[in-house]
Amino acid sequence: MNWDDTTDPAAAERLVGSVADGEDQAVEAALRPKDLDEFIGQEKVREQLDLVLRAARARGATADHVLLSGAPGLGKTTLSMIIAAEMEAPIRITSGPAIQHAGDLAAVLSSLQEGEVLFLDEIHRMSRPAEEMLYMAMEDFRVDVIVGKGPGATAIPLELPPFTLVGATTRAGLLPPPLRDRFGFTAHMEFYEPTELERVVHRSAGLLEVGIEADGAAEIAGRSRGTPRIANRLLRRVRDYAQVRADGRITREIATAALAVYEVDGRGLDRLDRAVLGALLRLFGGGPVGLSTLAVAVGEERETVEEVAEPFLVREGLLARTPRGRIATPAAWAHLGLTPPGSRGTGNGQGDLFGA
Repeated sequence: MNWDDTTDPAAAERLVGSVADGEDQAVEAALRPKDLDEFIGQEKVREQLDLVLRAARARGATADHVLLSGAPGLGKTTLSMIIAAEMEAPIRITSGPAIQHAGDLAAVLSSLQEGEVLFLDEIHRMSRPAEEMLYMAMEDFRVDVIVGKGPGATAIPLELPPFTLVGATTRAGLLPPPLRDRFGFTAHMEFYEPTELERVVHRSAGLLEVGIEADGAAEIAGRSRGTPRIANRLLRRVRDYAQVRADGRITREIATAALAVYEVDGRGLDRLDRAVLGALLRLFGGGPVGLSTLAVAVGEERETVEEVAEPFLVREGLLARTPRGRIATPAAWAHLGLTPPGSRGTGNGQGDLFGA
């Protein structure tokens, strides 16, 4: 059970989007595991983090700063709360976009208690002046507050109590090396296996007091795109269907029927994903086709296709990004039940690329 953020409104509206909306945030608060033993999946990260926290507790010191990277919805926020709970410390939560000036960060840091955990989500989106102030705060536990302007400005050093910064990012490559190097522990969170998501679904169903069969949990897990947040969201929608149109218990048949209503297919693709693939195959013969042209064909913004739909299609091996444009793979033709062009040298590049 585990979760997290992007900022595209189109992603937030999708049932299989990994952005947490208001309903997700409320439910996640009740479903989140409270300690590392309850946390499902991410075995290596859990083991490594457990060692870091146990050692800090044994020394009676604050834990090293922690950087968590990975796609939205995998559990970065949840792990930050677990870190605070394991260290028996309060937690302060903010985000990079909320810190646009060095003064914003100074106000947060100066109000921290000793040993407190500061969770900074989407840390790569913090402003550069605040980022440079954070270097000194992380390393020396002090910041210089600038008073005045111009040549008469003076820097007043402000001592900070020892604290633990937990940074979370969906784009670790955007973090400057000086900031990345100041984290004592860095972990990358991977997508979940279906068996792990089944455990997530079973646990959530128990907390939501929903009866669920093993095959029903497997069906939901298989369509959850490797993301616990999506698994929990699908579980809630299937629960609604089961309560209204069945006896309230989730079986494979109920899960399949419910997700058909919500247009989530057996591989986790939704309407937008299938629209992108459908346009690529039916209108452009499988490609290559430019991103802007493909976006116009499906009636979406270029950024929506590139940032919301494409990452999962590429990860599933249904679409490839090439210098010449987007190209459908043989798996895409098979998934939509279409037959790829059979002749070579048709001008769309399909035969040369895949030997069709």
